[in-house]
Amino acid sequence: MSVLTDLIYGGSNAVAGLTEAAVNDAIAKYGADHAIAFPDTAYFFPTIYAATGVKVKTLGDLPACVGVMKSLITNQVDMGQALNAGLATAVGAEIIEGLKYIGGGNPYENETGIGFVPDPIIRSLGVPLVTGDIPGVAVVLGKADDAASVSKVVKDYQSKGLLTFLVGDVIEQCNQGGVKMGLEYRVVPLGHDVTSVIHVVTVAIRAALIFGNVQPGNLAGLLEYTKNRVPAFVNTFGAIDAVVVSAGAGAIALGFPVIVDIDLGDNQVPGALVSVCDHDQTVATSLELREIKIKVTELPIPVAFAAAFEGEIIRKADMHNECWSSKNPTAELVVMKELNEVEDHKITIVGPDLDEARELALVTYVEVAGKKMQVDFESVIERKFHAWFNYMEGVMHTGQRNQVRVRVSNAAFEAGLRLKDFAEVLYVMVKNEFDAVVDKCQVTIITEPVEAGKFRDEIAMPRYAQRDDRLASMTDESVDRYYTCILCQSFAPAHCCVVTPERLGLCGAVSWLDAKATNELDPNGPCQPIVKGECLDERTGRFESVDKMVKDATHGAVESVTLYSILEDPMTSCGCFECICGIEPVSNGVIVVNREYKGMTPSGMTFGELASCTGGGVQTPGYMGHGRHFISSKKFCSAEGGIERIVWMPKELKDDVGERLNKTAKELYGIENFVDMVADETVTTDCEELYGWLSEKGHPVLGLEPLM
Repeated sequence: MSVLTDLIYGGSNAVAGLTEAAVNDAIAKYGADHAIAFPDTAYFFPTIYAATGVKVKTLGDLPACVGVMKSLITNQVDMGQALNAGLATAVGAEIIEGLKYIGGGNPYENETGIGFVPDPIIRSLGVPLVTGDIPGVAVVLGKADDAASVSKVVKDYQSKGLLTFLVGDVIEQCNQGGVKMGLEYRVVPLGHDVTSVIHVVTVAIRAALIFGNVQPGNLAGLLEYTKNRVPAFVNTFGAIDAVVVSAGAGAIALGFPVIVDIDLGDNQVPGALVSVCDHDQTVATSLELREIKIKVTELPIPVAFAAAFEGEIIRKADMHNECWSSKNPTAELVVMKELNEVEDHKITIVGPDLDEARELALVTYVEVAGKKMQVDFESVIERKFHAWFNYMEGVMHTGQRNQVRVRVSNAAFEAGLRLKDFAEVLYVMVKNEFDAVVDKCQVTIITEPVEAGKFRDEIAMPRYAQRDDRLASMTDESVDRYYTCILCQSFAPAHCCVVTPERLGLCGAVSWLDAKATNELDPNGPCQPIVKGECLDERTGRFESVDKMVKDATHGAVESVTLYSILEDPMTSCGCFECICGIEPVSNGVIVVNREYKGMTPSGMTFGELASCTGGGVQTPGYMGHGRHFISSKKFCSAEGGIERIVWMPKELKDDVGERLNKTAKELYGIENFVDMVADETVTTDCEELYGWLSEKGHPVLGLEPLM
């Protein structure tokens, strides 16, 4: 192993020298008190913070970090010591990259890479990672001897739904090979310098801090988490130098196997450092080493079908067809029928196809039948249309029900995509994902405008109204059971959601009906029923059965939760919550912030800083993660006075929930236009100014009992 360890130490020492010189130069130029930070993160320099607990805030904090880094490089011919030197390389890379952000600018503005990945993006990846929509994370770096080979490998990862990060000349090689790149395609170019690989490392490290409740300074806990819970690996292409080898050692220390395309001979490390010179075997070997299993769905359509295309944006210039409710009738509907009323795999197209008209009406009508099918599952299946249509390469879908917009790209049309393919996608996916309750499925697509309008008005709209009336009548009191959701435990082992009719999962993706359907589909799965039983405290929503179920589900990590309080044993969070609420003490109120908001709040903290107060299954009185739609629920913070406590939220969020929030305020308190009393960033982000503004508006929070 001496040749390999010599390379690792050579790279580590080189990076250490570069890092020390760069830090000294920066201090000489800007001064030790000059602030330094990565953008939009609450975790300072994440690698250093997670490993040591040190909060790097100024240039003067860095020399000590360089000292720690150098202490890890022992130059001993021992693989364990050499892997520590790899971690030192990661620390050096983080410092070098961090220095690029001096002054708060965007050093990657003119690059093809994005550089540092902000906290909100990591939180947004939580749900697809735990559901398996993103089954793993690939890091591809270097410069391939054959550009076509690396493009083929990356496209393969993309088709399998992996999140792939690119570092080095492979970015240009994949671009020239026609690989679609960007966060929306799950192929993310980071940068050309080898040190930019640290931006993948910090994604994994912040996952441990955000989702896993790994405490800063607990290096052993950090390495255990990244190894066992972050399904990542590294592929290198082309010649490797000492710095790349050292960076690879850091990846191995984190538990990420490294697959190189040169022959390492006896220097391979089984399960950790492997040579695969045949690029046709690169993907299979990488997935096998990380035990990533891909569920392949065979679809008879002429374009790729993968979750990686879900975020694809189709601009007007690239559009061949558009179906938009603003121009033509649209509707999406699933209806349960008797078994003898459905002909399995029957597909009917009524009206012009994509090659006959550019602008089309679009009714998508799916009839299902099954012995275990329930009417309540109709809307659950229907909501999946959005994802399934977006999984088709070259298709963009937004909206739901009768407010739908679908675009088909020129490239998808030229590839042969037609409406029958949309129908095939629906048939196959309904039968695959809902096989436990759906025995037969038939699909009808209507593009003839008059027929589409008639269907929308006479069949779809009455059905929507019927469902809405049913949902409106559902309260926490009207059902005999709630459901757990532990999907996120693969990342947050101490967290358990309790989903009720009036409180959806904090990720915003699991309603009570979703949880019910999930339990029906998989009785031993992540959503288990909680028979309500005795309520110990109606004000806070404390149930003996809930406490027992949560304690069992979290293996004793959480002993008690309340459903309606943010002060007394609030529900835990995994970290991928859509919003977080927190106490604003000056006004005696509560602010609510969504993860997309990047500015300051009246609490003196950004979303990321607020979010760092909870997550990973931690209960922090006064702070709680939740879904957007919970804000307008009658149960929101009801133990502390309910929505009358809400004093501030970002304008985008306020606009989104405003209509529903106003309706709840009027029903509960008789308040008209309550949202007009809630401040946003266009009013103020200062707590004292907020109090004055609330006083002018006569906000009801000023008459409520003190929170603390």
